[in-house]
Amino acid sequence: MKVAELQSELTEYAKSIGVDKIGFTTASPFHELKNRLRRQQELGFQSGFEESDVELRTEPLKLLDGAESIIAIALAYPSRMENAPIGKKGARRGIFCRASWGVDYHVAVRERLQLIEEWLIARVPDVKIKSMVDTGELVDRAVAERAGIGWSGKNCSIITPEFGSYIYLGELITNIPFIPDEPIEDECGDCTLCIDVCPTGAIVEAGQLNSQRCIAFLTQTKGFLPDEFRSKIGNRIYGCDTCQTVCPKNKGKINWLHEEFKPDPELAKPLLQPLLTISNKEFKAKFGHVSGSWRGKKPIQRNAILALAHFKEEAAVPDLIDIMKRDERPVIRGTAAWALGKIGGDEAAQALRAAKVREQDPEVLLEIQKGIALL
Repeated sequence: MKVAELQSELTEYAKSIGVDKIGFTTASPFHELKNRLRRQQELGFQSGFEESDVELRTEPLKLLDGAESIIAIALAYPSRMENAPIGKKGARRGIFCRASWGVDYHVAVRERLQLIEEWLIARVPDVKIKSMVDTGELVDRAVAERAGIGWSGKNCSIITPEFGSYIYLGELITNIPFIPDEPIEDECGDCTLCIDVCPTGAIVEAGQLNSQRCIAFLTQTKGFLPDEFRSKIGNRIYGCDTCQTVCPKNKGKINWLHEEFKPDPELAKPLLQPLLTISNKEFKAKFGHVSGSWRGKKPIQRNAILALAHFKEEAAVPDLIDIMKRDERPVIRGTAAWALGKIGGDEAAQALRAAKVREQDPEVLLEIQKGIALL
């Protein structure tokens, strides 16, 4: 079978298995990206979650011997929720970002990549393939940009004409010499909305992100959240969508295309107080299938405490006092102490002063001091 014919049939097959967009590019090195990644490392802008070896991130031939092409795929996810619950006093709610609505996208994208692999193996017996999604070595966005899936927006997301930037990406490196697609022209123009409204100034300039300041990254860390960001995360308990929701290219892109990505409103916007006392077993049963659970319950609980402080939710004071007294984890005890100071009131003040006498951990004691200072 000729390559062009195979490519055309593969494109049709990909659509039949729920791939919303497919593109092809060469396996040649990503030279410009290599320089950008080195610069990111020098500036300390990386998150630490990504592959640290720049060569592996930019040289497909180092990942697959005989690599000729890369197949990029995209799956669109919803930007709106039906029947979204509204939080109120005494029943405040947090929010997971849209990329964590519905089933974990790693699972959904991998399933499609696996089917494409099997399809190719059945037709090209000596085919070589290496596939990856998000946690692989290659930079998904760079592959998608070069393969014509979309352009790289100033907010560092791939933006497609059809689905905006609400897409999940994956790719397969192969030794089949597919015909490369043309990249899409950048349509951001003079717009800088995403840069202007980023709550922490994490988008340093068009296309350059300081991950260490990005709320999406900060909500996934496990330690104490630095003071300057505590009032900025609002009620976000995982991820951040601000630079996407303000993007004019996302206007009207609802993307209710895949049942598996449609959110359960009670999971996407969960009540905050029950999260404070949820057990590991309950957390896994309730949230284990969403991508936002990958770091476990600790970051979610810490963020839920900060969200209750954001709302100055007095109904949470007894729970927060109990956590400050009994939780074994210093980060959770200390964050609860800070939150009590932020919420204020006689009950919180009394508990903080008692905790100051009782607490042994120096980091928690510092948070108790901060809490007292906030009263």
